[in-house]
Amino acid sequence: QVQLVESGGGLVQAGGSLRLSCAASGSSFSIAYMGWYRQAPGKQRELVAIITSGDTTTYTDSVKGRFSIARDNAKNTVYLQMNSLKPEDTAAYYCTLKAFGISPNFWGQGTQVTVSS
Repeated sequence: QVQLVESGGGLVQAGGSLRLSCAASGSSFSIAYMGWYRQAPGKQRELVAIITSGDTTTYTDSVKGRFSIARDNAKNTVYLQMNSLKPEDTAAYYCTLKAFGISPNFWGQGTQVTVSS
């Protein structure tokens, strides 16, 4: 019912910036929230940031002040602006979407972010 396509990952040096994009498509759905998770090898997947349909945002403590999530409702697209990147941010980043009345969440394929020191 919903397809998520992420883009924008890549290799960047410490202190640099990247912007991730996640475009959602589907015949009919209403978004409750969209967000980003990340997973590094050997670690559990963790929430990075979410934005609700009411534009409430939440960030994990380690990215506060450096990352910013935004959404373009007309395009059904969510963005994650990542500044002051650290090697610890290296992970596969996954977009997720919760639609009203549909469970479970939908997930993108993931985009790799690698931060070198």
